[in-house]
Amino acid sequence: MPVPVAPHRWPLLGHTPSMLTQRARFTDALHEHGDVVRLDLGPLHAHFVTSPSLTHEVLVSQGSKFRKGAMFDKFQPYLGTGLLLSNGEYHLRQRRMMQPAFHRERIEAYASTMARAAASLAARWRPGEVRVIEDDMQELAVTIVGETLFSTEIGKRAVEEVRRSIFTVIQQGMIRALSPSFVEKLPLPGNREFDAAIARMKAVVLQVIESWRADGTDNGDVLSMLLLAQEDGVGMTDQQTYDEVLTLLTAGIETTAIALAWALYEVGDDPDVERRLHAEVDSVVGDRPVTFRDVASLTYTARIVQETLRKYPIWFVMRRTLTEVQLGDVSLPAGAEVIVSPHALHHDERYFPSPERFWPDRWTPEFTAGLPRGAFIPFGGGNRQCLGNTFAQTEIVITLATIAAKWRLVPTRPARVKFTSAPYPNGLLMKAVPRN
Repeated sequence: MPVPVAPHRWPLLGHTPSMLTQRARFTDALHEHGDVVRLDLGPLHAHFVTSPSLTHEVLVSQGSKFRKGAMFDKFQPYLGTGLLLSNGEYHLRQRRMMQPAFHRERIEAYASTMARAAASLAARWRPGEVRVIEDDMQELAVTIVGETLFSTEIGKRAVEEVRRSIFTVIQQGMIRALSPSFVEKLPLPGNREFDAAIARMKAVVLQVIESWRADGTDNGDVLSMLLLAQEDGVGMTDQQTYDEVLTLLTAGIETTAIALAWALYEVGDDPDVERRLHAEVDSVVGDRPVTFRDVASLTYTARIVQETLRKYPIWFVMRRTLTEVQLGDVSLPAGAEVIVSPHALHHDERYFPSPERFWPDRWTPEFTAGLPRGAFIPFGGGNRQCLGNTFAQTEIVITLATIAAKWRLVPTRPARVKFTSAPYPNGLLMKAVPRN
């Protein structure tokens, strides 16, 4: 059947102006035109999938017929062949070797780092102080990911370099991914900053890897797990390890920091949500530090996390067909670009009534059981589901509980959003008010 074309297509430029000016408002409404809708991004034709069932086919049931799409090609030169960008058997091999670093017993060990880092941050706040909360959460996410990756003294120096460079890499990398290829070759300040940050990061991470190989001790950190991992007696090279480390840094810092900032804002903006969070934390945790064992009992806190991941997910991801693929009534040839949007799915009122409302109570077991497969995909799906999803959710729960035990965070102005690859908080100013 013919594929309906999305509205607001410009001559030559296609739907790119609508995507850039309207962002999620444009893509969230595409389900009104069909389960698969054609988008023209300049000369590139893409197929935007709007239904949960077809999204599940792309990510899971027919996932082997897809590889990463056009947007990810732009990341390859500096993210290499890490788990985010690799394909096929190589991707599966790397994933198998990395999985032990995210098993339950390892995350239980990382949880103490999460709680300590969150408590240290909160201890620096002063009563009545107004904090830029997304900056605090970015700092915290860098500390947690950095210290769980690198636990040695030389690793601590690497964490400082990560703190200095990672957001330049993330922000300028996204600009490169969305820009024509010639732009990255221009002598622009952003390009120079990006190239310098990548060079610094690579030098320090390779230095940590070299130091580890000289010692060979399992330090209980993620890097040790990567370097000890083998498949058929073969481990990762230094370059492969670096690619995976950079992938973990870029994927594990930004998205978690965004979720934490929005979760704290939403809690502070709703007295009932705040009251119930504080009551649960007081009951489960009390005055002691939060532990991994507390996470299972912090059920309302977990609902806050679920609702944050629903309301503030990434905008879209792309896939490319490896062979002819049938999606519902639409037949796609090999090489077709396909777009899946977590944001559009999570804001579809057919599955999430009042989608703009922050409502943790929607996440009852009955509601979750009734959701169609593919309707809620904060971490993707299939063999490309984010390997660190449990790590991230544990980090957010522990951080929320640690902060809620000591502080109320009161918004001093309405939220502002800077929408790029996700709805980024833009100056979430919140006053720190002691609870006791």
